[in-house]
Amino acid sequence: MKYAIIIEKTDNGYSGYVPDLPGCVSAGDSVEETERLLREAVPFHVESLREHGDPVPEPQTSGALIDVPTA
Repeated sequence: MKYAIIIEKTDNGYSGYVPDLPGCVSAGDSVEETERLLREAVPFHVESLREHGDPVPEPQTSGALIDVPTA
């Protein structure tokens, strides 16, 4: 399974989350750190859901970057 992640700039660094896995979040000083932490967090989050007998949501979210002309 592949889950989309979202990483946003904050006043103190970066925060990230997984839209299809509520509660699976992370924060870091850089985009790379935040992505690495999310990559570590997702398997643990899914494992925790399974251990507690909760359903594991199927990936639904996708994304893309688009170019927007300037001027």
